[in-house]
Amino acid sequence: MRNPLHSDLPTADPYLPGHGDRSWSATHYALVLDYDVAGNTLRGEAVIDAMAEDDLSRVVLDLAGLDVAKVSVDGKPPATSVTRSNRLVVTPRSPLASGARFRMVVKYAGKPRPLIDRHHGDAGWEELEDGVIVAGQPHGAPTWFPCNDRPDDKASYSVTVTTASDYSVISNGELAEKRRGSSSTSWRYEQVEPMATYLATVQIGRYEVRPYDDSAVPMTAAVPSDAGDGFEAAFGRQPEMMAAFVEWFGPYPFRCYTAVVTPDDLEIPLESQSLSTFGRNFLVEDWHAVRLVAHELAHQWFGNAVTLARWQDIWLHEGFACYSEWLWSEVSGGESAEHWARHHHEKLSELDQDLVLADPGPELMFDDRVYKRGALTLHALRLTVGDDAFFGLLREWVADHAGGSVTTEEFRAYAAESTGADLDELFDAWLTEKSLPDLPAAS
Repeated sequence: MRNPLHSDLPTADPYLPGHGDRSWSATHYALVLDYDVAGNTLRGEAVIDAMAEDDLSRVVLDLAGLDVAKVSVDGKPPATSVTRSNRLVVTPRSPLASGARFRMVVKYAGKPRPLIDRHHGDAGWEELEDGVIVAGQPHGAPTWFPCNDRPDDKASYSVTVTTASDYSVISNGELAEKRRGSSSTSWRYEQVEPMATYLATVQIGRYEVRPYDDSAVPMTAAVPSDAGDGFEAAFGRQPEMMAAFVEWFGPYPFRCYTAVVTPDDLEIPLESQSLSTFGRNFLVEDWHAVRLVAHELAHQWFGNAVTLARWQDIWLHEGFACYSEWLWSEVSGGESAEHWARHHHEKLSELDQDLVLADPGPELMFDDRVYKRGALTLHALRLTVGDDAFFGLLREWVADHAGGSVTTEEFRAYAAESTGADLDELFDAWLTEKSLPDLPAAS
């Protein structure tokens, strides 16, 4: 598939034109970054281990708004390397055969800034009042490192960030090393489980890191020192939440989990692998805040461990995470999942019926109807097959697909096989028709 703006450059997914290349895949990213907070100046080196999926005369990477200083392929300068329309086009001196493994090294620098997409607004590396957030979904990864920016290209990561010592750096995976110099500190994180590019993140700020002592999974929170009682109100029950999700969805798929609360307000939380980021405005005892704490944690199973292969299947992330909010409400002393399902079904019935859940289109992929109708689809499935079969399906789905990428068609087939039920009529109505089906009667 070609980018309509530059017909000779590839596009991996029609929902995100001008991103990704299916002719090669990354297997590991080693990123070494040096960042000056005051000047918003980034210097980086990316070492990318990769494999050719086709015979390659060139390698196209995504990199937006940053200047490339030097490129090598297997230790040698390429024949050419040019930047065009947020892409880095590298032509090796010798073609790469399909199946060949190769290593690219890209040195780059500049003042990173968010990338604007006409459907999805801005995403990427963004300055706070005093620090940085990276919001990767769906198109922000190229604002801070060169990559193959498609959701089904998952790789392991090593991320090292050096910045002033009065700032903390939070990134994906486990903190493997922290080295303090005379005025700066280097933080190295290792994310060994496969991760999509849009889930990679760096959060930089003056944070106080608080461990949770009563969680079976290593959990921490990075918060402003003046977070106050609001932190306990919104985030205090995360160990209980984790335990409930493990019971419903299976073992937590990563080695640790961190919740970052920025000193700035944020409109919505930010999803990333093994951590989630919230604004200060979420430090309240309010269901709207708490439900999103549950929502982001659920994404570690549905979205991060098991990741969509195509952006059109976004309901496999958002519908599952939204339904997890309702499940948490029920076990934590709030309204039942049945209550929330009937409530939101009524709300959706009053809205336009112009959305196909399994293929909503790029302009509607983050529409709230995708979230709610996706959750309703799962509730309808639960009512149809019963609790034992439903939760067994969720655990098996994650166990069999963790680290991989999936489609709606695969979930449909897997659900039918797992439950032994004929689900074609149910899935056709909820996933491929525009009109809102009725919910099955509760038992």
